[in-house]
Amino acid sequence: MEILTLVIIGIVLLVLVIFFASILLKLGKIVLSILLHMILGWILLFIWNILPFFKIPINILTMLVAGFGGIIGVVVLILAKALGLY
Repeated sequence: MEILTLVIIGIVLLVLVIFFASILLKLGKIVLSILLHMILGWILLFIWNILPFFKIPINILTMLVAGFGGIIGVVVLILAKALGLY
């Protein structure tokens, strides 16, 4: 009876480990994607600030907008700055 109990506990633990590992991999993929988008947004903002037009400050807010929005986020920041919204 003890061996059967240990086998059942082992199977349950294995299923739980696989379940939580898959959740952690999905979360890690999302975090990595957000981080890469933020870096891309920072690069696009940096390139825009090299150009001789108006400057967009590079701070955490603009990096998040550019990171989550990608190229569209940078365009939104440029339009907001051109319209004088910030």
